[in-house]
Amino acid sequence: MSSSTATNLTVLALLSAGAIIVNNIALSKRRDGPPLPPGPPPTPVVGNIRGFNVGAPWLTYTEWAAAYGDLVYSRFFDQDIIIINSEEIARDLLDNRSHIYSDRPVIVTNDLIGIGFNSIFLRYSPKWRLHRRLFHQAFKQDAALSLRPMQLRKAHQLLRNTLQSPQEYEEHIRLHSASVIMSAVYDYETAPRGDPFVTIIDKAITIAIEEIQPQVAAVLGAFPFILSLPSWFPGMSIKRRATISKKYAAKWLSEPFQYVQERMRSGTYAPSMVSDALEKWQNQDESGEVTTAIREAAASAFIAASDSDPSVMGVFVLAMVLYPEVQERAWLSIQSVVGTARLPNFDDRASLPYIDAVLRETLRWHPITPAGIPHATYTEDIYNGYYIPKGAMILPNIWAMTRNEAKYPNPDEFKPERFLDSNGALTDDTCDMAFGFGRRVCVGRHVGDASLWSSMALMLATFKFSKQKDENGIDIEFEPQWFAGLATHPLPFPCAITPRHEGMDMGKLNALIEASV
Repeated sequence: MSSSTATNLTVLALLSAGAIIVNNIALSKRRDGPPLPPGPPPTPVVGNIRGFNVGAPWLTYTEWAAAYGDLVYSRFFDQDIIIINSEEIARDLLDNRSHIYSDRPVIVTNDLIGIGFNSIFLRYSPKWRLHRRLFHQAFKQDAALSLRPMQLRKAHQLLRNTLQSPQEYEEHIRLHSASVIMSAVYDYETAPRGDPFVTIIDKAITIAIEEIQPQVAAVLGAFPFILSLPSWFPGMSIKRRATISKKYAAKWLSEPFQYVQERMRSGTYAPSMVSDALEKWQNQDESGEVTTAIREAAASAFIAASDSDPSVMGVFVLAMVLYPEVQERAWLSIQSVVGTARLPNFDDRASLPYIDAVLRETLRWHPITPAGIPHATYTEDIYNGYYIPKGAMILPNIWAMTRNEAKYPNPDEFKPERFLDSNGALTDDTCDMAFGFGRRVCVGRHVGDASLWSSMALMLATFKFSKQKDENGIDIEFEPQWFAGLATHPLPFPCAITPRHEGMDMGKLNALIEASV
């Protein structure tokens, strides 16, 4: 796991003679002029590692916010780290000064495990801007509207799968997300089980999610000689896993892309991100640079959507189990608008503000990237009298922002009502901090929002989520546990999913679906 990897690599680093060099580098950064933001006193050589929660760093950052303020300086070996704990400061810096704060830190583990092409972690460069342009053409707000019929069709399949085997709902949710993004990007219809493309990509992503923690990258960046150690050396499991990941990442990058190319040659293709881009650039890409960018951006889109959407849906299911009164109100709101003869669709969205409030509260209650995706400064900056170094890692602590009690009273409670005004209409707060900031904001947020809304609305209309019962008919109580990584999601918990409609079978469900389209 990534937390133990970070610990083992830190031990290796501490035992190395290179520690003296790193300490000298850190000391050389002392300078005259405006001070660095306040922060915890560092330990010599390693920096701010004492008492650090490697499994949930956002909790440590939030504790530091209480002690040092909304802008905190820390250091991990020779890496300057600035933690932003307030939405206001994040807007000031990451949005309003995006020309300074749109870079990414060097994360050496990306190339190590074969995903250095990933658009999310590319440095601020012409290559990244080309990727961004391709994403914008495919997923901008008006383009996203054309995907809604497909998204609704995939959500209907999610209902069928859940009715057939509710105990496997996590797998159904993952398949739904993969199916949506594979259709949008490659015009590819995934198989119900064991799809070869999805299997390849899932294997690569599983390793990537666990190994790209900034703490691991910082250790390897400070002590690059560690990567020359053999894979059997204690603490070097990352190299063994990297060999496997590279193999799957290469297939993930090439095979779905080749599928589109073959369909285009045979004339059997339909519009998709890849085919549209290839058609647009086919006579303007003598060097092949754009074709490479299309292949890389397409693969990047899959990792962004196939991990984030299932994680959000996992939080949603957990919240519905723990807060049955919210689930009941949501179901009643759907019944009042849609009735019982059909299922909701996108035409009903404006009339169902409470469902949107549930979606926003799901994003806020337990953000799936609670420590944010790290930014980096392109040059040095001064903010409110504090010096922010060039190349500093900038961490928007979304967890702290969503726990701002002045904005979100009783933040640990799941309360969709906080996004509704006194008249029951949605407020202006979209909780869009969950999608990132500035030029690095998630470009697929409109597509993701539509997929999440349709999934939540249709699942709420069709099923009831509750705690599992033991052999005596008593609810099985549990304490939610969370996967630790750059992205997080609930670990499996006891959950029962039952149809809302008495006597629901596949025939009745299909009739509801037919009446909805």
